[in-house]
Amino acid sequence: MDKGRLHLATVRDQESLWVLLQGRAQLGFGGRKVVVSRQSVFDSGPVALNFGAGEKVEVRSLAANTEWAVMRTGNRKMHGARLYRPKEVGLENRGAGLAQGACERLVRTIYDYNTRPDSAFVIGEVVNLPGRWSSYPPHHHAQPEIYHYRFTGQAGYGHAEVGDNVYKVRAGDTTVIPGGLDHAQVSAPGYGMYYLWVVRHLPGRPYKGFKVTPAYRWLLDARNQGWKPSRALFR
Repeated sequence: MDKGRLHLATVRDQESLWVLLQGRAQLGFGGRKVVVSRQSVFDSGPVALNFGAGEKVEVRSLAANTEWAVMRTGNRKMHGARLYRPKEVGLENRGAGLAQGACERLVRTIYDYNTRPDSAFVIGEVVNLPGRWSSYPPHHHAQPEIYHYRFTGQAGYGHAEVGDNVYKVRAGDTTVIPGGLDHAQVSAPGYGMYYLWVVRHLPGRPYKGFKVTPAYRWLLDARNQGWKPSRALFR
């Protein structure tokens, strides 16, 4: 958004979710005006505004580089705008101590079914360490999901698995993951990878977690770190 631009974010029949990727903005909602900012998705925690159908929300850009990710879906049962900032977001150093450190990453869960049951979404972020995997071991769930990517460095990239298909992803790319398909990601060595993940609940079947594919469940056992090459191989 250009600096000074005012956007009326109200949608009559849809729930909306705005995630600040970078920049600075003034938000007007519920009789409040709040200034929010974010330096980068890698070095700063998430800022997100979730609000229901027909709720009046104004977004005014206060910096030239202000950028938002916006999601909307049909949902008339949710009411009451809520702003999420870094101190309100759950953090998890997921994968630590597993698979020789090859899938350690930072997971930021902005909200889930337990904390926002009237939302149609579950939303979070992952900061992927260079050369590491995430969404790993491969897992799946019935509900559809999207991943939106950013990378450190202009040449940064990674690979995204969607079922048996593998895609090269760069900054600004988005993958759509149909329900039931395994999905895992890896970033190229030397480059950090970020992705925003959003799961859409199914009618009568909300997302409450994922299932690790049986063939890879052994990777969840910290006592089994997998194959380690002999030092003799490097002599």
